[in-house]
Amino acid sequence: MDFEKARFNMVESQVRANRVTDPAVLQAMEAVPRELFVPKALRGFAYVDSSLSLDDGRHLVEPLVLARMVHAAAIQDSDVVLDVGCATGYSAAVLAHMASTVVALESDADLSTRATRTLTELGLDNAVVVTGTLADGYPRQAPYDVILLEGAVPEVPDDLRGQLGDGGRLVAIIGDGTWNSKLTVIERHGESFGRRVLFDAAAPRLPGFDRAEAFVF
Repeated sequence: MDFEKARFNMVESQVRANRVTDPAVLQAMEAVPRELFVPKALRGFAYVDSSLSLDDGRHLVEPLVLARMVHAAAIQDSDVVLDVGCATGYSAAVLAHMASTVVALESDADLSTRATRTLTELGLDNAVVVTGTLADGYPRQAPYDVILLEGAVPEVPDDLRGQLGDGGRLVAIIGDGTWNSKLTVIERHGESFGRRVLFDAAAPRLPGFDRAEAFVF
């Protein structure tokens, strides 16, 4: 399979054709070989316009959804980014082409190892993969200019939102993962947080973000 041609077609047909026109986003997605971040048996499907299942039940978010999230984050080349739920590291690789530093958080130790190996092979030394609970974020390196959640969540925990720096943007798909979910940007201004809902979006759910059940008397 001609992966380079497939990658070009993905960017032109799926991404650019759907209102993602930021040159930095397009160039990053053109530069990253997505086939290296999926199981070998699925490499022929690396550039389809849907989420891809991984060996352990996790997913890579659909390329267009990722592109629109990154576009909404308005990443600058001086930004420090927290990538929550990086899985095998594809999203971290895309972000590493745009930002100064990427901290890629993954809860699955095997996925973290795979992500680190592939990012190292690609020479992306401004991205580091850390293992931990996704909903907790990674406060050790906070504050962040941008936080991206690579999957749907029912809500954004306050502790994670609080890891944004002043002027920072958190981009998440909030909902149950179906098309009833909303791609949302949360912005920090001092101690206040604003919220913008951009559009409907579907994505696999991230583990560990379940709502706490309310106590019933």
